[in-house]
Amino acid sequence: MHYPFLLYGSYGYTGSLIAELAVERGLRPLLAGRDPEKLRLQAEQLGLDYRAFPLQDQPALDAALNEAGLILHIAGPYHRTSRLVAEACLRTQRHYLDITGELVVFEYLAALDERAKHAGVMLLPGVGFDVVPSDCLALYLKQQMPGAVRLALAVLSLGAGVSQGTALTVVENMSSGGAIRQQGQLCKTPYAARTRLADFGRGPRTVTMFPLGDLTTAYHSTGIANIETYMYLPAAQLRFVRLLRLFTGVAGLAPVQAWLRRVIKARPAGPTPEARQRGKSLVWGEVTGENGQCLAARLETPDAYHLTAQTAVRAAEKILAGEVQPGFQTPAGAFGADFILEFAGTARYDLP
Repeated sequence: MHYPFLLYGSYGYTGSLIAELAVERGLRPLLAGRDPEKLRLQAEQLGLDYRAFPLQDQPALDAALNEAGLILHIAGPYHRTSRLVAEACLRTQRHYLDITGELVVFEYLAALDERAKHAGVMLLPGVGFDVVPSDCLALYLKQQMPGAVRLALAVLSLGAGVSQGTALTVVENMSSGGAIRQQGQLCKTPYAARTRLADFGRGPRTVTMFPLGDLTTAYHSTGIANIETYMYLPAAQLRFVRLLRLFTGVAGLAPVQAWLRRVIKARPAGPTPEARQRGKSLVWGEVTGENGQCLAARLETPDAYHLTAQTAVRAAEKILAGEVQPGFQTPAGAFGADFILEFAGTARYDLP
C-alpha cells in the first residue's frame, strides 16, 4: 500500500474540499474519478497522484484499492455507485467510507454486515454532515434515556445552500416517497406526510417529515425501534414539496428528471467560501420513554460542507490509526456520541 486512502470523486465540489483538507493535515490520498483531465489539474495543484477510471472498470477499481488502506467514496448519487464500490472493498478487503445521506444506500450496506465481518472489512457510510451530527445526537439521547422507545430527529441548514451533487441526489430520489421506522421496520409514507415543532435554540419551528438516512443509522446506533426524521424547509421550498407530493409518480419520469438535472447543472457548483463561512447547521432530537416522558437536545455545527470535509477526513484518520470494527457501522457506533464534539464550531445543548 502506497497511499493512506483512495479518494474517488475527488474533483467534485465536496471531494475537492476533502482533498484540500487531507493535504493540509499531512495526508497524501490517491485521487480518482472518471475524468482524466479534471484529475490531472487537481493532482498538479495538490501535488498528488491520481488514477482515472469508471467504477464499472472492476480491474482498475480493484487495482486502485490495492494501492490504498481504504476508500473514501465521494461519487454520488450513491444508489448508483455504492454497490460497485462496496463489492470491490469486499473483494480486496479494504475498508469503505462514504458521505451518503441516501436511505436506500444505508439499508443496502447494512445488509452486507455479515459478509463484511467475514472479510474483515468495515463498512462506514455517512461520515459527512449526513449523518455524523444527527447520529451522535441520537446516541447521546439514548444514553440519557436508556429505555427510550421513540426518537425524532430534525435538521436545519442556515445560509450556505446546497451543491449540484446534493441537489441531483435529491432529485433522483424524489419518486421514492417518504418513510418512517415503526417497530423496527421501515414503512412507506407519503412524501412530507406531516409536520411537527422542533426547537433548534431559536424558538419552536415547524419541520416537515423527510426520509433521512438516520432512519437506518440511528436505529443501528441506538436500537430504538420507532424513528421519524424531519427537515426545516423555508416557505417556498415547503410549497414546492407539497406540490411534488401531488405528483410523486411524475417526478420519476425520465423527461421530468432530465429537465430537473438541466436546471440544477445551470446553477453554481456549490456554496461560495464566503457562504460556507457564514453558514451554520442545526440538529434537534427528542426521545420518548414508555411512560410518555420526553427528553430533547440540540446541536450547532458549522456549515454542512465544511463539516463534511472535517468529519470525513477525521473518520479516515481514525480507521487508519486502527479504530476498526469489521461489518456495517455507523459514525456514532464506531466513534461514540461525542465524536461530533471533536470539531471546532460544534456545541451540544440539553433542552428543558
